Parts: sequence; C-alpha cells; structure tokens
Amino acid sequence: MNLKSAANFAILAGSTVTNTGPTKVQGHLGLSPGSAVTGFPSGVMVPPSSIHISNATVDQAKIDLTAAFKDAANRSGGTSIAGEIGGLTLIPGVYSASSSVKLTGTLTLNGNGCADAVWIFQIPTTLTTASRSKIVLINGAKAANVFWMVGSSATLGTYAIFKGDIMAAKSITVTTGVDVEGRVLAQNAAVTLDTDNIHMP
Repeated sequence: MNLKSAANFAILAGSTVTNTGPTKVQGHLGLSPGSAVTGFPSGVMVPPSSIHISNATVDQAKIDLTAAFKDAANRSGGTSIAGEIGGLTLIPGVYSASSSVKLTGTLTLNGNGCADAVWIFQIPTTLTTASRSKIVLINGAKAANVFWMVGSSATLGTYAIFKGDIMAAKSITVTTGVDVEGRVLAQNAAVTLDTDNIHMP
C-alpha cells in the first residue's frame, strides 16, 4: 500500500476536526474541503507537525488517500473474517468482511518473522473497537504495514490500543484515552478526538 503524500498526515478529514482535551498528534493534520478545526490548543501538534486547512498540500493528500482507499478495496482473494475479530491471531494477508466488524479484547497480528508483512482489512460498513481493546503485533509485524479500509465510519472505544492506518469513507471517532500507532484518515466526514495519542509509525 502506498499512501503517497497522505502518509505525511496523522489525521485527515473532509468536514471538521474536533478535539477535546490534551490530545497529542505526531504528524500533520489536514482538513479539506471543510474549514473548522477546533480544540487545538488544548490539543498539541508535536513539532514539526502542522495544521493544513483547504490548501494545495492537503488537497493532494486527499487525492492520494482516495487512490489508496480504492487500491485497498480492490484487492482480491481476501480471506473471509467474521464480524468479531477479538481473540484471533492473523498472519499477513488480505481479510474481507461481509458487513461491520467489531474488535473486543485482543487481536494479534503475527508477522511470522517477515519485516515486510502486510495486512489489509476490507470492511464494507463500520469498524468498532470496544473499550480497552488492543491490537498486539508480534514476530516482526509493524503498524506501518496494517491498513483498515472502512466503507462507512470507524469508532475506537475508550482506552483502546490501535495499530495501523484507518482509511474511512465517512467519519472516524476516537473516544477518550485511545492510543493510535497509525493514521486516522477520513475521506468525506469528520474526525473527532478526545484526550488521545495519535502517532504515525
């Protein structure tokens, strides 16, 4: 997966970005075509991160995000996964759900000793993680190689530990106290944050 210029952004949104509390963001924040970014400060952009609102830089990033989303969606031959992925250990590959996906408890991604191992999750509707759920990476798995293609919206539950880049067609809500090693990339709607830690891998 190649995010191109979108890889420079920890957060992308289409309509608004709203933050509550001392969220920390490591990576650029971009919004287009919307214009309302609220809650920074008290949210903190870790230098050299910056905020881009409806400028050429974020517009190109949104174009590249759309291309990456389509690339992920069009990957064929995926292994079917059920609606609940908590408790699973998954090796590298493409995983396809028939509808919404929920993560309760722990999802383990096993790289089998390969530093280039890639996971692509194709979720046609919503992704929801439960409170205090977590994704664990073992045997060489890297958050930079985990991609979540979400056809609707994603919601990360309180104090969850999440790995990988979320590419959602609509909105992404990151509730209180979540740690995201990855990117929060919403194509068309809002990103909502609350006292979170968003850091690119």
